[in-house]
Amino acid sequence: MKTLYVEGDTFLHRLSPRPKLLGLAAVSLVLFLIHSPAVLSGAAILGGFVYASLRLGWRQSWLRLRPILMTIAIVALFTLAFNGPHDALVAATRLTALAFFAAVVTATTSTGDFIDEITRLAMPLERLGVVKAADIGLSIGLVIRFVPEILSRYQAIRDAHRARGLKPKPLTLAVPLIILTLKNADEIAAAIDARGIRAQK
Repeated sequence: MKTLYVEGDTFLHRLSPRPKLLGLAAVSLVLFLIHSPAVLSGAAILGGFVYASLRLGWRQSWLRLRPILMTIAIVALFTLAFNGPHDALVAATRLTALAFFAAVVTATTSTGDFIDEITRLAMPLERLGVVKAADIGLSIGLVIRFVPEILSRYQAIRDAHRARGLKPKPLTLAVPLIILTLKNADEIAAAIDARGIRAQK
């Protein structure tokens, strides 16, 4: 299974997951409190600069960010149509900045570190009897691991359509993608239960 993590020895790679996750949460909150396109554009540029400092290469960076940037473009277009250019620019710059900062965190934090840190942060909720901390950490870790896997499946299905001379359409791509993803999710869930990894109720 692929991962968004990239091996490296930068300061962000060496930094503990907790300050990165808390920092991302704080940045996200601040970004959603700001409504100035100029300030948000500056944040997006800063996020892009930090992401570029990881030296992933232009091709790798584009492949990682292309799906989310395309989604942001669609959101911006809908916002432009219904709310006007100012709100569209705010949405585009805010989400782009957030995408860059989130990409930095996922590229410099291994899935195992994510799971361990989320589990520790969820411990207070477990003591309150709300959730099982281990299940929360495992769930988030699996989501992170599934993202590149889903993208790979999407590209494979799209290429298969083109190889057969069929024009890729959202519906014809989405249906097999959803079926394959759910099938894989069932297989993983069965394997987890068989090994007794999930916390017992």
